[in-house]
Amino acid sequence: MGHSTMYNKFNPKSWPAILLALMCSFSSTSYAVLPSNLNNQPLPSIAPMLEQAMPAVVNISTSKNMQTVDNPLLRDPFFRQFMAPNLPQQKRNSLGSGVIIDSSAGFVLTNNHVIDKADKIMVTLKDGRQLDAKLVGTDPESDVAVIQITAENLTALPIADSSQLRVGDFVVAIGNPFGLGQTVTSGIVSALGRSGLGIEGYEDFIQTDASINPGNSGGALVNLRGEFVGMNTAILAPTGGNVGIGFAIPSNMAITLKESLVKNGEVRRGLLGVTTQDLTPELVNAFDLENKQGAVISRIESNSPAARAGLEPGDIIVAINNKPAKNSYDIRNMIGLMQIGEQVNIDYYRNNKKLSTVATIGKPQRPTVDGGKLHPTLEGTSLGLPQKNQVEGVVIEKIENRSYAWRTGLRPGDIIVSANRFRIHNLDELAQVVNPTEGLVINIQRGEEGFFVVLR
Repeated sequence: MGHSTMYNKFNPKSWPAILLALMCSFSSTSYAVLPSNLNNQPLPSIAPMLEQAMPAVVNISTSKNMQTVDNPLLRDPFFRQFMAPNLPQQKRNSLGSGVIIDSSAGFVLTNNHVIDKADKIMVTLKDGRQLDAKLVGTDPESDVAVIQITAENLTALPIADSSQLRVGDFVVAIGNPFGLGQTVTSGIVSALGRSGLGIEGYEDFIQTDASINPGNSGGALVNLRGEFVGMNTAILAPTGGNVGIGFAIPSNMAITLKESLVKNGEVRRGLLGVTTQDLTPELVNAFDLENKQGAVISRIESNSPAARAGLEPGDIIVAINNKPAKNSYDIRNMIGLMQIGEQVNIDYYRNNKKLSTVATIGKPQRPTVDGGKLHPTLEGTSLGLPQKNQVEGVVIEKIENRSYAWRTGLRPGDIIVSANRFRIHNLDELAQVVNPTEGLVINIQRGEEGFFVVLR
């Protein structure tokens, strides 16, 4: 009898009637709002936490003035300099999110892709105030940016140690999806340390099933205490919609980058001087390794910090500063977050013997060449290599404004992608195809434009 009563109490078929009764009772004057408890048990809710956290998450809108180009004369840099000021303008707007992480200084953390190339950045607070923001610094490699606003009574999110996150922890994503206004979604930490996705140059993502949609970028991923554990950045959407696989930059990584951006306006990454590759079963067998995790050094730059620390090709790096390095991405991410002059402890295997060494992170050296040494018409130029996010070739880093190269229309930032009809990728290839006693025909890439220049 007792057993039958328990079954009836929790019989799923009885729930529609219970819900209907609850709805009717809530519609009466005396039950205009949901009760704070039911059967003497408090209703679970994260509303109190969100009331504290949501004012720290802002909406970001940007505008970009785009010049319309439909005149063939504008492809020529000579004509463009006279006609560009009179070109019609098109304004493009984008929406995203940001997180206030310093209320006194007004620093707001967001994604680089949210504010990239923006002419104007507008921040809207939870209380409706709209503020102009200025750019403090960006790091496209990690997709992190810092902007600054000036206002009273700002709310900043407390920062949590993201290294303490565990798979299964509850998290909440706060942002501005599709420009709808502040929206909250919840889920759990699905995985940690996601890398190799090809989303950013430096990847160490928190994966979550909390819904992250366009416009959520730059918003906050918080724990149930309302602490900032990550910055919403990207989703995996093979079908074009949200499938429950979102990615956030861990708070530890974001705050480290923020400090560098505030101090320098950019992230000045140091150099260890190693090229590594992941261990494969074939490499494990070929090297007769007992250790099966880590990354093997395939190349060491001469006179680099790694060379001075005694590392050699064939060594297998397994830990950086006592943190396990499972693959090449781990090593690249950890070294990429270190500053020039910082010491790093490296654990590695050599011939199945575990060793350790200390290296001092060095300053990256970008090779440059005096253009006049390659060809007399390039006298007065300094040539180097483009940034990683630019097309391969040789960039004109500096150019004297009285030089012949300047008078022919070359400018700093121009990238030489071919010379004498040969595709070039670096300084060595340029030197091989240039004859100092003959004329030089180069193909220049300038932004989205491409054109040829004849130097005689």
